[in-house]
Amino acid sequence: MRHAMRNAGVAAIARDSRLLEMARHVLGCQAIPFRATLFDKSPASNWLVVWHQDTALPLRERREVPGWGPWSIKDGVNYAHAPATALEQVLALRLHLDDSAADNGPLRVLPGTHTCGVLNDDELHELSTQIPAIDCLVPRGGILAMRPLVVHASSKSQSNAPRRVLHIEYATTLVFRDGLTLEIA
Repeated sequence: MRHAMRNAGVAAIARDSRLLEMARHVLGCQAIPFRATLFDKSPASNWLVVWHQDTALPLRERREVPGWGPWSIKDGVNYAHAPATALEQVLALRLHLDDSAADNGPLRVLPGTHTCGVLNDDELHELSTQIPAIDCLVPRGGILAMRPLVVHASSKSQSNAPRRVLHIEYATTLVFRDGLTLEIA
């Protein structure tokens, strides 16, 4: 479910003082939630995600600004691929609603890659052959923090157990120095 911040219950969770404290510990006291996505990997909805970085941000309006783009529209919201300077101001907290186990398609990361900037497909592939992946196994109720620039992927689930994750993104500002404003999604 995209744009889950539109749901009052999800928005309340994203603004919970404990999650805000975690985000602000990493990003600073100005961190605020701006986007939430509910991932529900199950036998009925099972997918593979190849190695990638999360580089698209929801923006209030489309403006041609150097370093931003290409642009797209998802569920009526403008998105642009952002420069590293903007993405470095973002942190995701992933609240695990179910156990994340080795057999139900957990998040896999290439450690340290969040410091490499925005990478192209060839660079992503090269890193995936050089850096051993780590499976992020998190128990139900656990929270995993990740940066959008960390190279990550997930396999299809081989289990009948669901893997639901509420992925909430926080930023240090809603308005970037380029004048683009994040959309609450």
